[in-house]
Amino acid sequence: MHKKKNNNSLTKNFIQGLRPLSSTLPQQIKKVLKKNGFNLSSIVDNWTKIIGNEISNNCYPINIKAPGNSKDVTLILNVIHGKEIDVEYNKKNIVDKINSYFGYIFIKNIQIKTINTKLMSSKKTVSIKKKKK
Repeated sequence: MHKKKNNNSLTKNFIQGLRPLSSTLPQQIKKVLKKNGFNLSSIVDNWTKIIGNEISNNCYPINIKAPGNSKDVTLILNVIHGKEIDVEYNKKNIVDKINSYFGYIFIKNIQIKTINTKLMSSKKTVSIKKKKK
């Protein structure tokens, strides 16, 4: 254990070795991560589990928009072209499922962005053909 003197002539004890990542992050980054970063990553990681296969095959979350200190948080979804109506009709259901997952009212609105189906083909595997000698 080492002792370190501050300007106030107070001493703090420090232990050498690993420290939590949170102790090394600047305050500005901590504020951003606390704001909505954890909630978005939790939604993305558990999207199929929260929403179900039928809806999750047609859309996925890309961002959360919360203007200022407002409680009106909007979830932005990428939706496959042609499936917008299905997602539009299920907006209330999606909001209810996400809020019940967190246990409090987190999402108020859903914004839909239409994408081309070619962008969703990332789930497909790519095979590489080898040349025969």
